[in-house]
Amino acid sequence: MNRLFLLGWSFLFALTSLAQTTLQPPDQFLGYPIGQRFTPHHRVLNYAEYAARQFPGKVKLLPYGTTFEGRPLMAVVVSSEQNLARLDEIRTNNLKRIGLMPGADNRPTNAPQPPIAWLSYNVHGNEAVSSEAFMLVLADLLDPANPVSRKILSSTVVILDPGLNPDGHDRYVNWYNQMVGSRPDPSQLAREHSEPWPGGRYTHYVFDPNRDWAWQTQEITQQRMALYQQWMPHLHADFHEMGPESPYYFAPSAKPYHEDITPWQREFQQIIGQYNTRYFDKNGWLYFTRENFDLFYPSYGDTWPTYNGAIGMTFEQGGGGRAGLAYQKNDGDTLTLRQRIDHHVSASFATLESVADRPDLVVKNFVSFFEKAQSNPVGEFRSYVIKTAGDEGRINALRRLLDNNQIRYGIAGKSQKVQGFSYRSQKNESMTVDQADLVISAFQPKSTLLKILFEPTSVLEDSVTYDITSWSIPYAYGLRAYGLKERLNPAPYPTAATTPAPLPSGQPYAYLVRWNSAQDAQFLAGLLKNKIRVRVSEKSFKQDNQQFGPGTLIITRAGNERFGERFHELVRQEAARNGIRLIPATTGFVAEGADFGSGSVFSLKSPRVALVSGEVTSPTSFGEVWHYFDQELAYPLTIIDGNALPTASLSGIDVLILPQGYGYGKILNDRSLSKLRDWVQAGGKLIAMERSTTFFADKSEFGLRKKEEKAVKEKPKRESDLLDSLKIYGDREREAVSDETPGSVYRVDLDPTHPLAFGYPNGYYALVQNTYDYDFLKEGWNVGYLTRNNHVAGFVGKNAKARLNNTLLYGVQEIGKGCIVYMMDDPLFRGFWYNGKLLFGNAVFMVGN
Repeated sequence: MNRLFLLGWSFLFALTSLAQTTLQPPDQFLGYPIGQRFTPHHRVLNYAEYAARQFPGKVKLLPYGTTFEGRPLMAVVVSSEQNLARLDEIRTNNLKRIGLMPGADNRPTNAPQPPIAWLSYNVHGNEAVSSEAFMLVLADLLDPANPVSRKILSSTVVILDPGLNPDGHDRYVNWYNQMVGSRPDPSQLAREHSEPWPGGRYTHYVFDPNRDWAWQTQEITQQRMALYQQWMPHLHADFHEMGPESPYYFAPSAKPYHEDITPWQREFQQIIGQYNTRYFDKNGWLYFTRENFDLFYPSYGDTWPTYNGAIGMTFEQGGGGRAGLAYQKNDGDTLTLRQRIDHHVSASFATLESVADRPDLVVKNFVSFFEKAQSNPVGEFRSYVIKTAGDEGRINALRRLLDNNQIRYGIAGKSQKVQGFSYRSQKNESMTVDQADLVISAFQPKSTLLKILFEPTSVLEDSVTYDITSWSIPYAYGLRAYGLKERLNPAPYPTAATTPAPLPSGQPYAYLVRWNSAQDAQFLAGLLKNKIRVRVSEKSFKQDNQQFGPGTLIITRAGNERFGERFHELVRQEAARNGIRLIPATTGFVAEGADFGSGSVFSLKSPRVALVSGEVTSPTSFGEVWHYFDQELAYPLTIIDGNALPTASLSGIDVLILPQGYGYGKILNDRSLSKLRDWVQAGGKLIAMERSTTFFADKSEFGLRKKEEKAVKEKPKRESDLLDSLKIYGDREREAVSDETPGSVYRVDLDPTHPLAFGYPNGYYALVQNTYDYDFLKEGWNVGYLTRNNHVAGFVGKNAKARLNNTLLYGVQEIGKGCIVYMMDDPLFRGFWYNGKLLFGNAVFMVGN
């Protein structure tokens, strides 16, 4: 009996042990076959949590934050038990070897440093196939019978992020699961293939998170990048979807490659392609390489890791939100969700296997990248100097960007004369480095990323590109910056500089605040939201030997008596919250300029602002404005659906913003345009952005006019000339870019006396993305415009460049008591064009006020 008892317990123990080392496949765990429906984000994470419970020695969960809508963000580490047992040692040793953590590599001599491979899924929420693929990849990696999985886990630390954009993912999944019936309808006409605006692609604030890696404007990016830089993986693979008519795309990438991508990184693009080719050929699947998706713009999920030493790549599966569970393509074939999943799973394993087969080589070249960065950095500049005096707001914003990217900086520590390239004059010139100037040395681990973010112009090997071609931080932030060919070793940035600006004591006659950064606009918005009356000087003035420019805020006790003693407390609290330096004024009299009671000092009112949304607008343009008000200004904003605009009463609105959009023709007919004009005439302010301006051009009620085409008399051409001028069909893509400007930097000539240009005494740099050929306003104010030689950096097609000569970019037309602000350029572009945020603040708060 005892023997039988012991045998029974032994058998039960064996069954329990077996249960603990097996994993239910996703089909069994979810209760439906993978590919038969879309899985909500929380259930995807549930499967990861279940795998971690079953395999605690091989799986570790890394929660790293929450989305705006409260969904958890989590990465999953998968590796062998030996690697997982010393996981933190592997992580910290990696950082130490590349100079991002102090200390020496403390590995035992017989313990290799395995490469870290990071796979990111579902950065675009409606490209939901990759979250489904994640569950199969995780299950297959943990399958002890899979020899490829055993090889990968023994030599590699794998990090899987199942969903980079859970809010967008669930927006799409919830919508689709409501639209589909018991069986998917593959017909392109079916409603399940017509995702409503704004779609699940974007974040809560309708930003594209795949273009946010460097700028980190969104909460999900900020949290992910903090985790990513705690690991600094050797490889990063980013999984996407494209249009449903396309097959599958994998590396090698298309040109242009950025010039600073190393030979090893270029070689590994080919290796990745070879491994994926083997997997796809075996299954007879269609694919393409070296087309469409380049390695240039620095804020993608393939380029940012590449510029940080990793092997970065994009994978694109034909499908996307339109494809649903089943989609009948134009060739008659039906694309299913399960097919799309299988392609991503195979690409994941092919990529991981390519690293697992050469771990030492991957690690060696990664370390070499950072060693060179610290000893012999790329690029002509060895140091960057940023002038700080009077630019506290911009410097604080720049420091946040540098900190988020782990780029090191300090201050000069002493004054000295040097030669440097001026970003403003675009020439080499003598300059004085002052003691408090910010200095960034190129001799640091993040040197390559630094060089690429700060390069005045980027070398473009091919004019056909996927994204913008210029992004230089000194132009984006409006900095007085210099690139030096000599090495400057910065002194530590003083801790005191991070403390709030000192606040004045006592009860002065007024508080003065210089107007020159987005930080100042945030401060003003806070005051107006609290109903504090603020005055603004239209002209420069001098008081107490200090010079103040147009736009200076003057916050007087006069007009704010109703607050009593709380007036001073409220102003100081708002200044402390925004890091604003308050300058006390003991009198309303000035030495030069207009006194505080002059007619040249106007009073601002707190405007009631509305923003048009919906299918007539561009989702991302709408999102940029919404995010600006909600997260940066913290100022009330009413959002109006565009379809309701023609019948909406605007009597309670002072400012109406029309973001970029191509569908305004549906709502801006003659009747609604007349209604808008009447509202403006009665005192309203309309801000029209980018393509929304075209719906006002050449209308009799409005002053915006397109340039007239000038007839050119051509001489008779010889037959040879005529033949040479014939277009070649194969060159059509390249011919098309001659009419485009895919994001290039232009210096804008400004009228600094107009309120729209307050805070820009030295001009403004715009990121021009469209060819607007508008005439100067005949009745109105041409505040910002382009002349013949204003192009600074980035690609501009020859036809586009000609049309952008002598072109209006920012104008104000006064109609009755109100005005229209025309903004052909987007000053809030992707939330990273910092210097444009003050310009947009001027449009909202200063113009016509």
